[in-house]
Amino acid sequence: MKLINVTNSHSRLVMQQLENTDAEMVKVYTAGDITVVYTVAPTHYEILLINKKRAIKPSEIEDIRAYFLKKIPSENYNTSEISMIQTPGLVEISIPRTNTINR
Repeated sequence: MKLINVTNSHSRLVMQQLENTDAEMVKVYTAGDITVVYTVAPTHYEILLINKKRAIKPSEIEDIRAYFLKKIPSENYNTSEISMIQTPGLVEISIPRTNTINR
């Protein structure tokens, strides 16, 4: 699965996230008909997968999750603390940061 950075096409969403949440960085990607919003905040990382046309497949969730976990230094999170909320067209993956003091 190939993720394409389309953050520039979603500037309004990015600005709203930065203004209204604790987010420090927001990037938007597309993987076919799945939109992925990746957020970095002082205490956590968030990966939001959205598909308005169909349910998101478990293999797609795992591929996207693995892609972003490679980008995060392994000492910044504990795999056992990762939580996921799933509905048919929406998946939220929350990754608490383990070293929020020494950033």
